[in-house]
Amino acid sequence: MRLSKKCQYALKALFELALRNNAGPVKTHDIAKAQGISTRFLEVILNELRHGGFVESRRGSEGGYLLARPAKDITVGQIITYIQGPIAIVGRQLNGNNPEHSGTGHEAVDGLWDEINHAVSKVCDSKTFTDLVELELARRQAHVPNYVI
Repeated sequence: MRLSKKCQYALKALFELALRNNAGPVKTHDIAKAQGISTRFLEVILNELRHGGFVESRRGSEGGYLLARPAKDITVGQIITYIQGPIAIVGRQLNGNNPEHSGTGHEAVDGLWDEINHAVSKVCDSKTFTDLVELELARRQAHVPNYVI
């Protein structure tokens, strides 16, 4: 499975909002700058995420975007599925009742692909944006430079 740029940027945008949680609405420009995303493309993505109920927008000079629900309630899997469709590393190869393919291992291989797809989906569905923020903050804490001479 290859994530589209749109999906990758949606994940980055939600991560940035989760990271700044409780700081009030975040302007599109600030999200774009922090995550290296084109502002115009980000506006399209945020609008789509707003329609999906993942973010909400506030108008005005103090406006911007914020999470529509707590980061602990939004999973990576939900975003991938919403933006790109069901998570699948590989597609099924079964061709119904085609006698040409009987005994060629298609069923066994498709079972393997199903197992792999299920495992990837399980990981994505178990990772919330709170988990990602906590992981990032722990990594930042572990890599604090030591300037003692």
